[in-house]
Amino acid sequence: GFQPSEIIKILYIFYIASYYIKRDEYIEKYGAKVSLIFLAVSYAYVGFLFLQRELGIALLFFLVFNTLFYVYEKDRRLILFNLLGAVFMSIVGYLFFSHVRIRVDIWLDPWKDINDKGYQIAQSLFSISSGGFFGTGIGLGYPEFIPEVHTDFIFSAICEEMGIFAGIGIIMLFMIIVYRGIKITLQQKNEFYRIVSLGITASVGFQAFIILGGVIKMIPLTGITLPFVSYGGSSLVSSFMSLAILQVASEELDMEQEGEYEHRVQK
Repeated sequence: GFQPSEIIKILYIFYIASYYIKRDEYIEKYGAKVSLIFLAVSYAYVGFLFLQRELGIALLFFLVFNTLFYVYEKDRRLILFNLLGAVFMSIVGYLFFSHVRIRVDIWLDPWKDINDKGYQIAQSLFSISSGGFFGTGIGLGYPEFIPEVHTDFIFSAICEEMGIFAGIGIIMLFMIIVYRGIKITLQQKNEFYRIVSLGITASVGFQAFIILGGVIKMIPLTGITLPFVSYGGSSLVSSFMSLAILQVASEELDMEQEGEYEHRVQK
């Protein structure tokens, strides 16, 4: 199968970056209402995913948007209104959408309905704890007890068979990717590349946090893949596309630095 949201999340970042490099020009031409239109279109992405019960992807889009919005939006009042609106919509979502209430209730107490709605997260916790520090050994565990273990709960399977140390290693690898992405962002002088680099870095980092936090019951569980690790062609392709975009931004940065060096040598 093909998951359109995996490709759309990259296009979403390009959409935000394209707006901010032209923002002043748009505001001068069309007025302050442009910012409100931008907010409406941005949240339309999140709204459609929310209505389709794709809570993990919807949360990812929301976090990426608000990261870029906080960094590049000049009107600080809009940031405050945006956060207040997000809190209000979260409360409305919990009160009026049953699938949101179920996710929160399972997060608070999965043992209450362990044989039905809480079964998946409970088995995930059992799996992680049974692996200990060094794991049961590859192929010697029972991760198949967890529904959808090859996609949403691959981290639990790794922790069971390879131990908590392997899980910590995976988390550190994602931290290295985020660190390198932030470093590229800070050193990049081209504004479009800088915004895209930050968006891609936030996307990979938040996606890893959402699923890792979900399977260990740190945050409410949402169905989303772990980049580069979970089964799924769409996820794998989009993850490598994201790294390719960061690589392009890094190469552009190297070219700029090389040009500056040659200029200094000539002087």
